[in-house]
Amino acid sequence: MPLTLVTRSGGSPLRTGGALMASPSDRPPLLLVHGAANSSRVWVFWRQALERRGWTTLALDLRGHGERAVPDLGATRMADYAEDVVLAARTLPRSPVLLGWSMGGLVAMLAARVCAAVACVGLAPSAPTRTTDRSVPLRIGTFGPEAYGITSADPDDQPAMSDLDVEERRIALASLGPESQLARDERTAGVTIDRLPCRLLVVTGTADTFWPRERYADLPVTAEHLVAEGASHWGLVLSRRLLVTLVPDVLSWIEDAAARESRRSRARG
Repeated sequence: MPLTLVTRSGGSPLRTGGALMASPSDRPPLLLVHGAANSSRVWVFWRQALERRGWTTLALDLRGHGERAVPDLGATRMADYAEDVVLAARTLPRSPVLLGWSMGGLVAMLAARVCAAVACVGLAPSAPTRTTDRSVPLRIGTFGPEAYGITSADPDDQPAMSDLDVEERRIALASLGPESQLARDERTAGVTIDRLPCRLLVVTGTADTFWPRERYADLPVTAEHLVAEGASHWGLVLSRRLLVTLVPDVLSWIEDAAARESRRSRARG
């Protein structure tokens, strides 16, 4: 699948090509944050691709998800998920790059300042807003993947995963679980972020009907963009055919961001 050049919001194209030159000891760890009604299982192919290239990764389960499933998820807020990321970052030997998918991208942005993130990458992330709509009701409770159009356990009956093969769809289905309605309502009302402490890359797919590129036209934070032709929302995280080209491009951007941050740190003394 072809990828467009990375561009700044409202700016000129940025180059992402070139060899990955940093040694493993110079590379920040990558902390991977899953999406809503999901779990860390969804990162299996990203982790394989990253670790083959010598990167240290940690894919956490947010509270109430995957290995951290709990009976009562209904009162969990977005700030609670951000706290999970901060706590996970503190287990790492150095400040991480935060890479989040869907809701996890917004959680990563919320956590970035506290955990001194080197950079943030959002795969079709839920977008921050400039204001919060106080008229949106915030409800206690949970919902399931049916809210995102997944109503069947049959891997052959997944219209939202049109670019995934059968094995990839099985992994997607195995990663599913309940989600906090309260956290979803907070996102609907608007989670405000006015600036980030690090660079942000937003990756979108042209076949993504949930978070297409145009939904990021008025971000309150500065972002750079990478667009994957033909990629669905699920394809950005689980399509092995896409990851062959997407992972190197994202890593090239991360290395550039990490190098710039390292230079700034040395300049500050």
